[in-house]
Amino acid sequence: MLKQITDELVADLDGLTFGPPVTHVYNPLVYAREAWDLYCEKYGQGRREILLVGMNPGPFGMAQVGVPFGDIALVREWLGIETPIGKPAREHPARPIQGFDCPRSEVSGRRLWSWAKDSFDTPEAFFSRFFVTNYCPLVFMEEGGRNRVPEKLPKAERVLMYKACDRALRRTVESFEPEFVVGVGKFAEKKAREVVGDLDVIIGSLPHPSPASPLANRGWASLVRPALEAVGVRL
Repeated sequence: MLKQITDELVADLDGLTFGPPVTHVYNPLVYAREAWDLYCEKYGQGRREILLVGMNPGPFGMAQVGVPFGDIALVREWLGIETPIGKPAREHPARPIQGFDCPRSEVSGRRLWSWAKDSFDTPEAFFSRFFVTNYCPLVFMEEGGRNRVPEKLPKAERVLMYKACDRALRRTVESFEPEFVVGVGKFAEKKAREVVGDLDVIIGSLPHPSPASPLANRGWASLVRPALEAVGVRL
């Protein structure tokens, strides 16, 4: 089911154009598809109690290795995923795709997957209850290489992109039939409420693990359990 959802999302996004200040757009569901498919095959089969939804890939995480919040070391060593990674059609010179050879670490991904590892020990135990995905698979970069988040795109560009991502998110939720849909950050929670608020799911959010968040920098892992319990999840 996830393969079909991915195929349709890639097709829906293909051909969309984005203007200044965005100069480069990466879609790791295309050039890192092998890693994404392996992640889905290993950890995305059957129903899940809790669906964690991020916003979009970071330049040193999923953009490099095709796995949401993809801290390279943890994807390789804990999730057991390492595959060849291709290149986007048009690569930003300041943001090269180096795949599993990328020397940079995705802080948000390191925090999320480290919490999962410390809390559940094995990926099998974690994924028996959870699945992690992103609302939008695209990475947007400005001329100097700065990341630009989807909600800051011009409205005309957002509308078409959101239509495709909304459809994929709804189908993903319908596929997993979760009890809880939890946004990693308020943006993802907002989109979940808009897209699947009419379904029989409980929607909430976690604080985002971004290093741009002073709250997360004071110890993100300690925030997760109380945030999940506030939604109704029992760990």
